[in-house]
Amino acid sequence: MPTPLQRPPLEDSNRSTNPSIHGVSGLARRRFVQGGLATLGGTWLASLGLSGCAQSPVLGSAPRQLGFASVTMQAQDSVTVPAGYRAQVLYRWGDATGLTTGQPSFHADASNTAAEQAQQAGMHHDGMAYFPLDGAQRGLLALNHEYVDDGLLHSDGMQTWSAEKVHKSMAAHGVSVIEVRAGAQGWEVVRPSRFARRITASTPMTLSGPAAGHPLLQTAADPSGRHVLGTFNNCAHGQTPWGTYLTCEENFVNYFEGPAQPDAHQQRWGLKKGGSFYRWHEFEPRFDARQHPNEFNRFGWVVEIDPLDPTHTPIKRTALGRAAHEGATVAQTADGRVVVYMGEDARFEYLYKFVSRDAVRPGGAAANRDLLDHGTLYVARFNPDGSGDWLPLVHGQGPLTAANGFDSQGTVLIKTRQASDLLGATKMDRPEWTAVDPLTQTVYCTLTNNSLRGQPGQPGVDAANPRANNTMGQIIRWREQGDLAAQRFRWDHLMLAGDRQLSRNEAQGNIQGDVFGSPDGLWVDPRGVLWIQTDVSTFTLGKGDYAHLPNNQMLACNPETGEVRRFLVGPNGCEVTGICTTPDLRAMFINIQHPGEPTSERSDPAQPLKVSRWPDGQGRPRSATVVITKTDGGVIGT
Repeated sequence: MPTPLQRPPLEDSNRSTNPSIHGVSGLARRRFVQGGLATLGGTWLASLGLSGCAQSPVLGSAPRQLGFASVTMQAQDSVTVPAGYRAQVLYRWGDATGLTTGQPSFHADASNTAAEQAQQAGMHHDGMAYFPLDGAQRGLLALNHEYVDDGLLHSDGMQTWSAEKVHKSMAAHGVSVIEVRAGAQGWEVVRPSRFARRITASTPMTLSGPAAGHPLLQTAADPSGRHVLGTFNNCAHGQTPWGTYLTCEENFVNYFEGPAQPDAHQQRWGLKKGGSFYRWHEFEPRFDARQHPNEFNRFGWVVEIDPLDPTHTPIKRTALGRAAHEGATVAQTADGRVVVYMGEDARFEYLYKFVSRDAVRPGGAAANRDLLDHGTLYVARFNPDGSGDWLPLVHGQGPLTAANGFDSQGTVLIKTRQASDLLGATKMDRPEWTAVDPLTQTVYCTLTNNSLRGQPGQPGVDAANPRANNTMGQIIRWREQGDLAAQRFRWDHLMLAGDRQLSRNEAQGNIQGDVFGSPDGLWVDPRGVLWIQTDVSTFTLGKGDYAHLPNNQMLACNPETGEVRRFLVGPNGCEVTGICTTPDLRAMFINIQHPGEPTSERSDPAQPLKVSRWPDGQGRPRSATVVITKTDGGVIGT
């Protein structure tokens, strides 16, 4: 049984023998480690057949310039933005969501019930998207609630553990849909709203696509294998052209209690005895894999939600594969099909893309209900010469046959990791958010860090992951060789994160501008500015390689020049995440996750304010959505 202050370990379950591209010469490796900036801008773009920046649909030509003064990095318990900007707290954990069935107030002593929590903002806000109702003045925000800190959620933490505490924890996970509008005093949540909705770990959902109904998804409660309760550990997200929200199930393994001797499939996904960090299985038996082994397979999917229809049942799209999904960035091909880029945030795991069979149809969500059920899933291989291949995860192709344990496409999708192992995909340094530049179609991915890289018994460095003991991370980028549906690409690093003041060469990086480490959140806005958010663990902030980085931050990058400027510093103990804007770029929404988190990553209920008092100054720290505007009403970043 976990102690109240224990943190869950980072997953490291890839024991496959597929190669990690170790045959990189010393000269080639130095080019990646030391010379990344030499390939920025025109040189690299020209090598891909690009001539620089296209015209922005928002600001016209030459839109990427950064027009704000950099914020100073410092230890602080506030949100700091550049001069001329305002940051306003909009939607905190425990705030009423605006449901017409009830709007309970937040109790600062954590005495809210499970039923009340189900009508309030969940904990640990993460990925987020804006859906316009009235352009830039009124819209819906759909946002994830990734996980909980039981030391803050309950008055006495995990003492006197009970069914009520389990149900409250389940209610604090999932997704919020809230209506927001601009007013005379700033932005506000509309309460009540017919659009308001909470989706939790208990919300009924359906499974669709090739794996729906598969024997590995069937349980005693659902012998059809097509109906599941809930979603949780929702990290990043995606937004479809037809107006729906994609939420991604990431570290689902931490919610299941495994058997004493997990089978090979369970081991590949990190299931183990004593692994239920949240202790739900003690009062919800479906989370006990010893009793219900297939329930485990019903999580790790991308879930589609229609924010404009609060009665619509969320759908887990199995065609996009099962993984510890970080996000699902959506773009379109020239012929109207969708491409979904997905990272898997675990050590030595993989980077995926899905290409739909069909083009997007006119008619919005109703006309595209099954579009994500048909298409091809690929996994990436990064070659040492700067080329790359998208390897199809298709039953019957290559080694993905019954002889190797893949008897159907459903099995390939449920066992996506094992299939990727067999194909020889590149083991990455925790691929997290992806982003597509709307002006050049360049694709970016944050590889947040991997301190195990190059350690004894672990994969060594390779071209895409060039640093041993990689504490700082990097941002990799590529250009598809043809349309976004192509199966070949050319890649390079935008930059290696780090701090040039450090003595350890592998941690210095090559950033041009303000330093950072552990890049996580990533987004390219319509004028072509790349926004970078960091997630340095609280047990690392201000120590070792992060001695000069005591807090997490958000930065802006001009990818043509490589210039990086710090735009925001978050409060003590937080992660900065979740980014979107109104269509006119005059209001930016970001999330402050787990302010006040201690180094153990689970708070002491007797000292809830030990690390942070943000945002209220009393009670307990609360994750929150923040809206940022310019005081002159201008475009963010200019």
